Amino acid sequence: MGPWNLADLFEAVADEIGGREAVVAPGRRWTFSELDERANRLAHVMVYRGVRPGDRVALSMRNGPEYLEAMLAALKLRAIPVNVNVRYTVEELQYLLADAGPRLVLHEPDLTARVTAAAAGLPHRPRLLARGRAYEALLAGAPADRPVIAGRSGDDLYVLYTGGTTGQPKGVVWRHEDIFFSALATADADGQRPGSPEAVVAAARAGRTRCLPASPFTHGTAHWTALATLFNGGTVVVAEDGAGLAPQALWSTVEAERVSMLVIVGDAFARPLADALDLDPDRWDLSHLLLLCSGGAVLSPAVRQALLAHLGWAVVVDGYGTSETGGQGRMAIWPGQIDSGMPHFTVDEGTAVLDDQLRLVQPGSRVVGRLARRGHIPIGYHNDPERTASTFPTVDGVRWAVTGDRATVDPDGRIKLLGRGSSSINTGGEKVFPEEVEATLKAHPTVFDAVVVGVPDERWGERVTAVVQPRNGSTVTLEDLSEHCRQTLAGYKTPRQLVVVDLVVRHPTGKADHRWARRVALDPPRRAGHGR
Repeated sequence: MGPWNLADLFEAVADEIGGREAVVAPGRRWTFSELDERANRLAHVMVYRGVRPGDRVALSMRNGPEYLEAMLAALKLRAIPVNVNVRYTVEELQYLLADAGPRLVLHEPDLTARVTAAAAGLPHRPRLLARGRAYEALLAGAPADRPVIAGRSGDDLYVLYTGGTTGQPKGVVWRHEDIFFSALATADADGQRPGSPEAVVAAARAGRTRCLPASPFTHGTAHWTALATLFNGGTVVVAEDGAGLAPQALWSTVEAERVSMLVIVGDAFARPLADALDLDPDRWDLSHLLLLCSGGAVLSPAVRQALLAHLGWAVVVDGYGTSETGGQGRMAIWPGQIDSGMPHFTVDEGTAVLDDQLRLVQPGSRVVGRLARRGHIPIGYHNDPERTASTFPTVDGVRWAVTGDRATVDPDGRIKLLGRGSSSINTGGEKVFPEEVEATLKAHPTVFDAVVVGVPDERWGERVTAVVQPRNGSTVTLEDLSEHCRQTLAGYKTPRQLVVVDLVVRHPTGKADHRWARRVALDPPRRAGHGR
């Protein structure tokens, strides 16, 4: 077995527990041996289509076992799977494919026209392969044995494309060993990471987690969780297509498959799930659900409490991390523990807060700095040396991944996350982090969802504006929300403008779409309220 190579690790686990369920989806149940064999067959198909070590394989695919087999097949060849958002337009898709330069694009059948149009405009056109009957026939006719690929190691590359929600997507390049320890390795009861590949296999023998990642596999939160579950010997449960934001269907899957770990992304997933339990608290037997984890977006205190009211035996965890850092910390509320509501994270080794001069922020100093991580971090951004130098600086011989997230360090060493600096609002010289205001707004009984942005203001520079989706049958007013916010927030943080919408638009990951919210705030519906 190679040192920390992802394909080697999966194959070793599959050899050890081949008969155990690896992935479950509507109408399909594959054991580790079956998943491994399908990935082998697909790897041979990829070779027939010219894929070689170091090539990229773009995956424009929805959630399903096929997404996981495609990732594993590419990794087996020392090729690099590239995540592609299935919602991309032809222009967006063409940009990503031009940047990534894949040898092969594996895609859903209904995306054929879009993928074909995007590929046609590229100087080096990739081969295309659609899922469906022809795809299954190719797999059936391919060899089932593992492809023999020399040179696998922990230095093989992995790429995660990110940032398409705030600008052009960029590929974060990792070594296998670094992404494993930053995002995929499961710590033991003492918080220790595995010391050898053999230790990973030994731990997998006892792994019994049944994990349902509810967000798209094209985003790191879901496919990191899925891969980590497989490496740990657990079972990945895939919900029906589109069920991620259909709370009744999701709870029914959790019950039917006895899911022990549910992974969601922030309030966009959690609020409807909590509301479904409020409406019909005795409908589902969820006693086997032991861990509910939010990754990629922090739960607001009000929504977290709503979930805890129905899942009093479970641990609710807010996990924090980015595509450039992997997992960095977590805030867990255990059964019976009093939830303070404060977003304070216990951080992983190597995580720190750096000030504007890239010096360590001291605990209790109240200095606001940027969250950073050292140790197992990416190589950089694909085809972008300038951004790589900016995001991954070397300070006193230590290389850091420095994100745009602002934070302070508590006296006890925990980190209070304030929000992304690029989305902060400067109003009258004061800095406002939208996430803090959004969490407060969502605690109001009339608010279902909210996004906060800044819009130009002649007097204040920027005006704090709340784009709010009310609860059904509720009336939301600026006066009520301002009074509510002033109970816990400084006056300059309270919204001075309210825009009421029928639906708050979010990305498929559940993260706020601040660009959409800003457009709505600049051209609000007639029923919007205004304040000074």
